[in-house]
Parts: sequence; structure tokens; C-alpha cells
Amino acid sequence: MLIDNHNRVLNYLRLAVTDRCNLRCNYCMPSEGINFVKNDQLLSIAELKRVASLSVAQGIDKIRITGGEPFVRKDVMELMRYMSALDGLNDISITTNATLIGPHIDELKALGIKNINVSLDAIDKATFERITRRPHYDTVHENLIRLITEGFNVRINFIVLEGQNEQDILSILEVMRHYPVSVRFLEEMPFNGGSKQFEHIKWNYKAIFEHIKERYPDIKKLVSPVTSTSINYQIKGHQSTFGIIPSFSRTFCGSCNRLRITATGDIITCLYGKPKANLRDLLRQSSDDEVVKKLLQQTVSNRAKTGFEAQQEHQAVFDSSMTSIGG
Repeated sequence: MLIDNHNRVLNYLRLAVTDRCNLRCNYCMPSEGINFVKNDQLLSIAELKRVASLSVAQGIDKIRITGGEPFVRKDVMELMRYMSALDGLNDISITTNATLIGPHIDELKALGIKNINVSLDAIDKATFERITRRPHYDTVHENLIRLITEGFNVRINFIVLEGQNEQDILSILEVMRHYPVSVRFLEEMPFNGGSKQFEHIKWNYKAIFEHIKERYPDIKKLVSPVTSTSINYQIKGHQSTFGIIPSFSRTFCGSCNRLRITATGDIITCLYGKPKANLRDLLRQSSDDEVVKKLLQQTVSNRAKTGFEAQQEHQAVFDSSMTSIGG
């Protein structure tokens, strides 16, 4: 079992399979993109399988596959098949922009992988394409509806961006009111590859809630797991629910149960902190699983208590891109 120095049990791994993405969302990276790493610096599928297996052996029972965009990696389904057969792994989920998932939906369903987070920051086509800098709205919408109608547990992640998509907050709730989905609004985070610097945000979790409540006053707060990053609600008459994630305000740090491993093997114990160790060279140099497990335990044993504390570790945190961190 992985237990940190604040007595928090870590049972949730966010495992990135690539740093590449086929969109160029303006809150994530500059328009010209970032310097993606060479393929030989990425963890291979065999190495990702080993990381998954060893993590589960240490008490991880939930793995979320992230990127970049996971389905940019053409061999990602090999990893999915492997993980679906891992004893002790109770929850496999994926975060995707839904541009490339279409050909894999049937197999994902057959494997029992049904928890899908779709990054969608606008319900209006023009706004979507302005934010993503790519003309893929129709594909995303088609795949999203297919996931919903075929019974996947879909959560839509919508980052609220000042001056860009505020007008879509209420619109997406109205469109999704007839579907069993959760629309989750996230505060904007500063991981944009250095394309923007900011210390404060207009659309914090309180402002988002008040904006929604003004339009929909009959809102019920839902009971959420203690480790949930979102504060969850349901509007009367809506089949859907909505949540608000204080990703910039970081109100949930005290119950954080997450560990991140990037596509290059960096171990990140807090989104706002520096990588604490790297697994890639160790995986390639040693076949001793106990050595790898020991590094994981040692790394989580020196973990910041909050994201604000972790942020003090370096001055250049805002130069990072979410696609390289791993979501």
C-alpha cells in the first residue's frame, strides 16, 4: 500500500501514455505547440504494463489513462487489454478529447472500460474551434453522443476560460439535461506552456456556482466521496448532474489520493510540484520489481501537503504544459 508522509493512502494512478495531442487548445499550449519528446524517451507499452502491474501490487485500484491525447498512440489498446485483465484493478478510466476514440468504442465496451472523461470546453462549434484551433467539433460531438447512448459513464470536463467560453456554461447544461452525464466545470489552471501568466482567476469555483444558480435556483448538492475533486450538484428536472472542480483554488488537497506518472516516466506527487523521480531508466536497467516498488514508496513518502506548498518548489511551474504533465 502506498501511504504518503501525511498518512494519505494513494490508490489512484493517472498514467500518461503520450505527451502528444492532435488539438492545440489555447489554455494548454502555444499555437505553435511544444517540443514533444522523442519516441525512445516515452515509456514503451511493455514498460507501461509493468508500471500498471507494480502499482496495482502496491494498492492502486484505479488507473486513469491520460496524455496528451491517449488515442494518438496507436498501440494504446494493447495496454487497455492488459489492464482489463489485472486482478485488483477495479476501475480503468480514460481522459480523451474524443477526436480519435470512435474506432475503439466497441472494444472498450467489450473490455469493460466504460468510464470516459471527455474534454469539451464549448458546446458551440465556433467557440470550440477557436479554443482548440482545430476543425474537429463534429467528430467530437458524434463520438460523445455515441458514448452516452451506448451506456458509458461519461463525464464532460469543461474548463471555464475568461473571455472565451463563459457563454457556454449554461448552454452545455441545457443541452445535456436529458442525458445521464456529469458536466464538470474546472477552474483554469496555469499549465499552458508559458503562453499566459496569471496569479488570480475571475471564474473560481464560487463564481461558477453563482452563475449557474442564478439561472437554475433549484439545485441540490450531492454526496460525494471524500477523495472527490469535484463538488457535485443536480438541477431539478435534469437527468444530468454537474460538478465544479477547484483546480486552481485547490480546496481538495487534504484528501488527495492521486499519483501521476508521465509518459516519460516522471513521478509527480502533486500537479503543482516538480517531478520527484523518474522510472524510465530504472525500468530499463533493472528487472527487479522490488527495486521499482521501493522507488515508488520512497517517492510518495516525501509529498507536499498541499498544492500551494508544492508550487513553492520551483518558479517555472507556469511554463509547464498540461500535455507534458499528464493531465
